[in-house]
Amino acid sequence: MATRFLWRTGKKLALVSTAVCVGGAAATVATSDDPETALKLFTAVPLRLAHGSVTAASIAFDYEYALWGLPEGSVEREKVKHEVHLRSARKLQELCFRNGGIYIKLGQHIGQLEYLVPQEYVQTMRESMLNRCPVSSYDQVCQVFKKELGETPDKIFSEFDPAPIASASLAQVHVARTHDGQKVAVKVQHTHMTDTAAADHATVDFVVTTLHWFFPSFDYRWLLDEMSESLPKELNFLVEAKNSEKCLDNFRKLSPHIAEYVYVPMVYWNLSTSKLLTMEFMDGPQVNDVKTIQKLGIQPNEVAKLVSQAFAEMMFKHGFVHCDPHAANLLVRPLPSSKSSILGKKKPQLIILDHGLYKELDFHTRTNYAALWKALIFADANAIKENSVKLGAGEDLYALFAGILTMRPWNRVVDSSVDHLVVQGTDNDRSELQMYASQYFSQISELLRRLPRVILLMLKTNDCLRTVNNSLLQGSSPHTFLIIGKVSSEALIEARLLQQKSLLRWLSVWLDEILLEARLFGMRIALWLLQLRKALC
Repeated sequence: MATRFLWRTGKKLALVSTAVCVGGAAATVATSDDPETALKLFTAVPLRLAHGSVTAASIAFDYEYALWGLPEGSVEREKVKHEVHLRSARKLQELCFRNGGIYIKLGQHIGQLEYLVPQEYVQTMRESMLNRCPVSSYDQVCQVFKKELGETPDKIFSEFDPAPIASASLAQVHVARTHDGQKVAVKVQHTHMTDTAAADHATVDFVVTTLHWFFPSFDYRWLLDEMSESLPKELNFLVEAKNSEKCLDNFRKLSPHIAEYVYVPMVYWNLSTSKLLTMEFMDGPQVNDVKTIQKLGIQPNEVAKLVSQAFAEMMFKHGFVHCDPHAANLLVRPLPSSKSSILGKKKPQLIILDHGLYKELDFHTRTNYAALWKALIFADANAIKENSVKLGAGEDLYALFAGILTMRPWNRVVDSSVDHLVVQGTDNDRSELQMYASQYFSQISELLRRLPRVILLMLKTNDCLRTVNNSLLQGSSPHTFLIIGKVSSEALIEARLLQQKSLLRWLSVWLDEILLEARLFGMRIALWLLQLRKALC
């Protein structure tokens, strides 16, 4: 009975969704000013929707049928659930590659939500989505150039390599040289993104919403809400160009002490449009290429500290955060103005690429988030609860929120030891975290439903940074947490200074800053002693 019902449900979902889309596409062709493009939509969109609907129905059917009758919490159910997760992740992966465009973007989002979605999905998407993105032909690239700048690339540049050096879900990058000899990177939007972006978003939304209606436990509508807000901005490369300049300007004005160590490629505005972006070409290894970084005379732990500080400054002081800091978007090079030390070591400079996805934190969200991280670093249980509640986690899920942010169980979060938040990156640590995520999956879903979307993007950013740190250090380091504690505390002190009026209150803030430095100094000494003891043992 259940099997027949689910099968009929899958068929109805595919047929109804396709019928809806065919009707909409037919109306588009009839009223469009561009019949050729409209005809492409008419032929492509219903097929893409049908693929999505069938895949969604197949995944839903697999879960319900495979888990039918297995007791909740049993070893057998957990084993079968792992197998279904893996099968379903591969089906979703195949759909993303078949349809491309927004589907690839969705897969990339899932691959960066470590421990927020089942690990099988994260692993499957992470292993493929950044390396197998679609590539537009040179003819398609020329079409974009003609439409945007009126000429083909060979006329606009003295040199233009028709083979892209990188391709992502929304665009690909070509190396070129301007007529005055400057080497540049040219980002060209995939033509199909323009044709099908709106329709693809509607179809993905339809499938996910319908699945949630049939199976309430499947609720990733929050991810679609976020994509619907961020995608139009990411598809406008002029927004990306403005974001890149604002990012660099924020470091110069608000974080001048590390501005020299953070770099953003210069934009060539006269050669940029909403679908073309021409930037200074940057040469350097990705942040996870440890061997090349070491060959440059740069220590990986120094890069990890710089990445932690740069993004802590963005989150807690600037309130303007790059939300896609995966390894391909972070390059490293020796600081141009620095000289090698006696040991031949050089200071690193972090180059930040791809500025399409940013989030702004308002004053209260930024200060509450900074206060929460300060509390996490200093293991202050009362402050963790207070600020988690302020950010929307509620009094019942604040401990889970702290666990997701730190990837540590609650007893470790509130441990007073200096290295209480350190994750070693071992198989045992990963197994513990995956078990923790699986055990509280329903509560995690409820927490994600409650949290503001901007905080969900901060979770994604944290996961990206955690992955970067793991590649540099094979785990995390107490030194990076001390940096986060220092920057978050400084941000709170600066916020209080803005609100203080009297000299007496200003002195109170000044004393708080002295106490902070003393506390951090004590933690550094404790950390040094801990490391010395480990070395002696």
